[in-house]
Amino acid sequence: MDVPAVADPGTERGEGALIQCPYCDSEAMHKLAQILLPGLAAVCVDGTTGDPFRSPSAVAVDLRKEMVDYITQRSDSFIADALIESEANQDAPGAEVPDDPFETVSVFMDDFASTKRNIIGHVSGWLLTDSRDDKIDDFVQEMEATKFWPLERREAVAELLLKNVDLKTRFHCPEKYENEERLEDHKAQCSFRPVACANDGCRAKVSVRCVKDHDAACVYKLLQCEQGCDKRLLRRDMDRHCVTVCPMRPMKCPFGCDSSFPDRDLERHCAEFLQPHLLMVLKAIHKKGRSEQDLKDLAQKLEKFDGDGKLAKALDARPLTNVVKDLEAKMKGGQSS
Repeated sequence: MDVPAVADPGTERGEGALIQCPYCDSEAMHKLAQILLPGLAAVCVDGTTGDPFRSPSAVAVDLRKEMVDYITQRSDSFIADALIESEANQDAPGAEVPDDPFETVSVFMDDFASTKRNIIGHVSGWLLTDSRDDKIDDFVQEMEATKFWPLERREAVAELLLKNVDLKTRFHCPEKYENEERLEDHKAQCSFRPVACANDGCRAKVSVRCVKDHDAACVYKLLQCEQGCDKRLLRRDMDRHCVTVCPMRPMKCPFGCDSSFPDRDLERHCAEFLQPHLLMVLKAIHKKGRSEQDLKDLAQKLEKFDGDGKLAKALDARPLTNVVKDLEAKMKGGQSS
């Protein structure tokens, strides 16, 4: 008599199954989560355009669930389908397995969107209009303001998608272990494990392997002024500082001479080049009737008459012109008296 087969108890409990490391690239997950909201907005806008009885917000709840279910199911079989397709096309020149998770998920969302567009949404002209883009942007802002689909919830979806479609394991850890103990030992040193950014004010969590790249671009990184002043400031404030208030920002002489120098040296430059600046101003005031030598002599007289040093303190052509005219008037007044 045949003995009926008895299932291995260990198999029923799942014993022997390998446990995968849960870590993935934090920034890649965040990036993927960012494209989900505008993707949903596009589906809602295209599905209700021209419909007086429905608005994007009225269908958002149902379409969100449908979209997440659809792209998750597509991602579940993505790697297997891609490998099968690759083998089928291995003799075809240029045939490649798609390996960019962000493009792959975008394709999933576009495919889902195409099934939800109404008659107007199916018109190709509508898909390229500025009006459509504006409506999508407006609805994204509305969902962000109402926290309809918070980032942390989108990141949970993005994490699953990333692991499912990251064919070359560039953005998630592929390691698997026989038990929790070995997994915990690995997690303590996994290059994908998340760590908080060390820069004060930054709330980002990044994978250990990406810390240097994140730090090199983190807007909260405290840096020495790029132009060499003694100021230390956040990377996000660097451009504005260098252009507006940095004492080392380069500037041209305001009087039009060929000199260039740091902003902090403006007063010294104006004092050192007072004579040529005076000549420029005097030529503009006395356009005719004065020779070059006459103007040089007049410049020297003005300097001697300027007991308060107002000439050297004028840092632009207009204030210097005003000082010169005032001094000339006083000199004439003194001569007439």
